[in-house]
Parts: sequence; C-alpha cells; structure tokens
Amino acid sequence: MIFFWAFVIGGLICVIGQIMFDVFKLTPGHTLSILVVAGAILDGFGLYEPLINFAGAGVTVPITNFGNSLVHGAMAAAEEHGIIGVVTGMFQVTSSGISAAIIFGFIGALFFKPKG
Repeated sequence: MIFFWAFVIGGLICVIGQIMFDVFKLTPGHTLSILVVAGAILDGFGLYEPLINFAGAGVTVPITNFGNSLVHGAMAAAEEHGIIGVVTGMFQVTSSGISAAIIFGFIGALFFKPKG
C-alpha cells in the first residue's frame, strides 16, 4: 500500500507544480522556489515528517523535500549549537545532495555537448 500512496502523493505534488506552470504561468524558478518554501513551511509546522511516514518516497523525492531538509537541519542544529546552528545545520544536512549534483553535473558536462 505504501507504493500506492507514494505514487498518489508524489503525483499530487507534481500536479501542483504543473498547475503553477500552466494556469498561473509561473516560470520554473518561481515554481521551484514556491515548492521548496512549501516544504520548509510544512516542516516548520511539523507536518512534513508525518507525510514522510505516510507516503515515503512520494514526498522525499520531489523538490519539496529540499525545503524540508533545510528547515529540519537548521532546527536540529539550533537546538544543539544555538543561533549559529541555524546556518550551519542547513548546510550539513544538504551538503551531500548538493555535492552529488555538482559532481554528476560536471561529469555529464564532460561527456555531452550542450545544444546551441
């Protein structure tokens, strides 16, 4: 059943993003920012963790999870290190994903030529 809910909830997040493109005529940057902030707000109110427990990969794969990771890391580090932890916590939690994106992007750029 977890696969069903992952598909439904993850698909719903994608549908929301597509509606922002088609109906509201938002740019990809605006849509991306809104979805990241939505994930951050949901985690700030403690709603994202129960959603992860319910839908699994359906909510950990979309971009909303990046906002969740930023806030989750900042809040955890703030409890341990105070106000400076807010800044450092965000980077500790998300650094592996960002590093992987940079490395794989560089490797992809070595093997493929962009269309002009």
